[in-house]
Amino acid sequence: MITEMDVNRFATHSLRDPRILRILAAAIDAVDPHKAVQTHLPGLTGRVFGLGIGKAAIPMMDALAGRIPLIDGLAVCKHASSRSRNLFAVIEGGHPIPDVRSVSAGERVLEFVSSLHEEDTLVCLISGGGSALVTAPHKGVTLDDMQSLTRELLACGARIEEINTLRRQLDRIKGGGLAGATKAKIVSLILSDVIGNPLEAIASGPTVPDPTTREDAMAVLKKYGLEKQVPASILQVLESGRLLADDYKRISRFQNVQNIIIGDNKLAAQAALEQAGREGFHVEILTNELQGEARDIGAMLAKRLRGEAVRRSRPFCLIAGGETTVTIKGGGKGGRNQELALSTVDELGGLENCMLISFATDGDDGPTDAAGAVVTGESARRAESLGMNAAGSLSRNDAYPFFEALGDLIKSGPTGTNVNDLIFLFAI
Repeated sequence: MITEMDVNRFATHSLRDPRILRILAAAIDAVDPHKAVQTHLPGLTGRVFGLGIGKAAIPMMDALAGRIPLIDGLAVCKHASSRSRNLFAVIEGGHPIPDVRSVSAGERVLEFVSSLHEEDTLVCLISGGGSALVTAPHKGVTLDDMQSLTRELLACGARIEEINTLRRQLDRIKGGGLAGATKAKIVSLILSDVIGNPLEAIASGPTVPDPTTREDAMAVLKKYGLEKQVPASILQVLESGRLLADDYKRISRFQNVQNIIIGDNKLAAQAALEQAGREGFHVEILTNELQGEARDIGAMLAKRLRGEAVRRSRPFCLIAGGETTVTIKGGGKGGRNQELALSTVDELGGLENCMLISFATDGDDGPTDAAGAVVTGESARRAESLGMNAAGSLSRNDAYPFFEALGDLIKSGPTGTNVNDLIFLFAI
């Protein structure tokens, strides 16, 4: 059930229309992790243990503990609730860059799962962000090495699948490492934050065989010209590869692993489509596979909105989902959704009764407290009156101050879920 609080969390200076606010809230409600776990949890008997990893770990573990008496449980998340939890332990990790908490969490997770027995069942609750929140680097690779690698990959605009290809080769938990570390049967319920739902890419696939190789990882480094910039320890691990005996051990473990996708971007977009229809909008989902440079995608969508505003009957709502990237060239503040929105300001200038909204479904857009931003045909004029221009801010990757001044940052707070980004094109 969507509450008034759910709706109002998306409001900004320009975004006040209750119909649009309800559409955004419906998208998030459809991928509520608590509901998703309770809907998809299979019948389980015997000794059951729970392990949550990712931004949605707490609500997913709450749902599991509410359905099944757990022998023990552990959740690793980005934002630990202050509420007391007696049914499972909660610890925080670092995100988007792993930190000392992430390493501590990695060791705690390995200790937890390695203590289980063959007759036990481990329910793994996996969501986006798990790759950074939990890390256990191979011998010789330090936390500093992993932090340096992650920063370089994020700065050059590498896609999440490419980043996770490297992570799986460098970590004892990722790429099926968690499955290889326990004797228990595993049921893994997965909330996808990766386009196309490739299991090995979501939180770097802790319960999934790794389909990529060290050669694939090296190819990512070479693609972005990083092979001479990353720490030597990382190159040494990639050049040595995994032991063949270890590979056989991992493969045999997956016979007792069940992986189930319980929510994704398509589900959120479909819910938004249905709500938009109820609100009287002509509505269409354009794609759930947006990828590419945020500013390029933004420019493309802005042109699409301007063209459709002439051709389509109003009111209409066009929905797109996916995850863009940002190549950092300036020293500004923002995230991929804010940058995407910023790139549309000039193109949409003067376009009456139209709006573009871009936000991260987890409520965190880059290293900021905003989920995204809102652009209207008035944004360029309002910015000019404040002595700002979108092109200048875009050249510095400085979207956050621009939209903060306009009052059009979406500050929903952590939503408790994570299924990529959503972009809405509205004409009223």
